[in-house]
Amino acid sequence: MTLPLAGMRVIELSSFVAVPLGGMTLAQLGADVIRVDQIGGGPDIDRRPLAPSGRSLYWAGLNKGKRSVTVDLRSPEGRELVAGLVAESGTVVTNAPPRGGLTYEVLRETRPDLIHVQLQGRRDGGNAVDYTVNAAVGFPAVTGPPEQTGPVNHVLPAWDIACGLYLTVGLLAAERHRLRTGEGQSLRVALQDVALATAGNLGYLAEAQLGGVRPRLGNSLFGDFGRDFATADGRVMVVTLTPRHWRDLVEATGFGEVTAALERALGADFRSAGDRYTYRETLAGVLAPWFASRTCAQIEDGLKGTSVLYSRYRDFTELTADLDTEPLMAPLDQPGIGPHLAPGSPLRLGETSTPPAPAPTLGEHTDEVLQNVLALSRDRVKDLRTRRIAGES
Repeated sequence: MTLPLAGMRVIELSSFVAVPLGGMTLAQLGADVIRVDQIGGGPDIDRRPLAPSGRSLYWAGLNKGKRSVTVDLRSPEGRELVAGLVAESGTVVTNAPPRGGLTYEVLRETRPDLIHVQLQGRRDGGNAVDYTVNAAVGFPAVTGPPEQTGPVNHVLPAWDIACGLYLTVGLLAAERHRLRTGEGQSLRVALQDVALATAGNLGYLAEAQLGGVRPRLGNSLFGDFGRDFATADGRVMVVTLTPRHWRDLVEATGFGEVTAALERALGADFRSAGDRYTYRETLAGVLAPWFASRTCAQIEDGLKGTSVLYSRYRDFTELTADLDTEPLMAPLDQPGIGPHLAPGSPLRLGETSTPPAPAPTLGEHTDEVLQNVLALSRDRVKDLRTRRIAGES
């Protein structure tokens, strides 16, 4: 099928997570995304985790389906080449610091309808990364077990991921505006703004302003009954969010009469999320023996057909044992890394989702892009290579 962004070309000047993820999302929807790096690679070219070959699995994972061009961004001639690519393409997404000849103000002189999407750390232009932003907006103070006294960081770069998808949405909104009006757009997204907006949208900030104090709950769910339970051979996470979830859980475990007696004794109604949350430790104590006496497979069998939300805890190694049953995953032979299962796009268009495409090798498409997009002659491209203005040696 023809993908919805076929015919769109985007120049990406990026590193690390947010912008590469945004660019890959566009590529998986059919856009021709050309990632431009400094000759030799940007600061994320060898970021861990690494394949046995030494190649970055991180870099390959976030650049699937793109084309790669390398130029000497430190030289005026190299930046002139990039400016030419932007002028031909009309859209650029970047988290790179402003360079001479590549600012929005300069680029729009030759492409008035330019869409320029810039990721910033902070709205004032200051530097920030996911881990510093996370510390600044309060989440480490509510992460971890109740007895924890210091902050606990999480390992998922949540703000980078959210920011990458915000960038994509913003770029597509600007493209729609251009299609309707012919006007370009300068769009800026700050990592800290995304984190702050999320904390506000989820009610965390209003709660604090109104005098509430969010507790640390370890693996328990805030506001309802949800927690981890030890099993005979591992651990499971169980969540109830509705009266039906709760009813199905007590029926499946056989504790309907016990919990009814608790309701009478406590004056509680466990159909209410608030009461399930308030008495979560009491309820966990009732349910824990049922889980502890069963294997994860027996628990799955016992909860099958119910509305109860649950999952066995697995590490990454355990997860890989079942990847061949996941429709999202498909074989990918990545140059320099080798064959492995990789995710395609999680967006399903009808019944179809885009399968994974290999990430380029660094600078793989330099000659192709300079010749086909900028219409440079082969001799001109060869000269640029010889003088180390473009392309890997």
